[in-house]
Amino acid sequence: MSNILGEDYWTLRYQHNSIGWDVGEVTKPIKQYLDQIDNFWLKLLIPGAGNGYEAQYALEKGFLNTNILDISSYPLEKFQLKHGGFPKSQIHHTDFFDHSGQYDLILEQTFFCALQPSLRPEYVKKMSTLLKPGGKLVGLLFDRQFENQGPPFGGDGKEYRALFEHEFNILQMEACYNSIPPRQGQELFFILQKKSIV
Repeated sequence: MSNILGEDYWTLRYQHNSIGWDVGEVTKPIKQYLDQIDNFWLKLLIPGAGNGYEAQYALEKGFLNTNILDISSYPLEKFQLKHGGFPKSQIHHTDFFDHSGQYDLILEQTFFCALQPSLRPEYVKKMSTLLKPGGKLVGLLFDRQFENQGPPFGGDGKEYRALFEHEFNILQMEACYNSIPPRQGQELFFILQKKSIV
């Protein structure tokens, strides 16, 4: 499975700092969600991790089993230089769709919106495959359409619910109350739990 916009595309965007989605720090919704968890043994994955602010925060909180993944080696190498103690085995330079592993929690932060919409059903299936039974997919989705051809690619709650409901129990999907100012009223915060096999 290819994510169509490959490594060269994303590397160029990082090198030219054409990363408008990057807010320079962990976003408040993700931060507050992690703050509520006291099981630091959870195995976390952050796909499309980019500069890794969420991973940095998770590590600072004590989540030592935090994994980051990106199709571009550029931000991963920068992250590794900045966080020399971060285990190399937990840095994955690969296409998300080629990754294998089993996680308790996967954080979604501007990765879904970077994929071509045609890949969304495959994203859902892959997320379900990567999660352990009862595992959760948590994060933010854009609740708007974009005028320009993406990425980012937008959508709405009705579309997302229809997309996820076959593989996940939708525990929460609602307007995000603590988005950064430029995204106020334009994001949904969601918590999805992998369905158990009956």
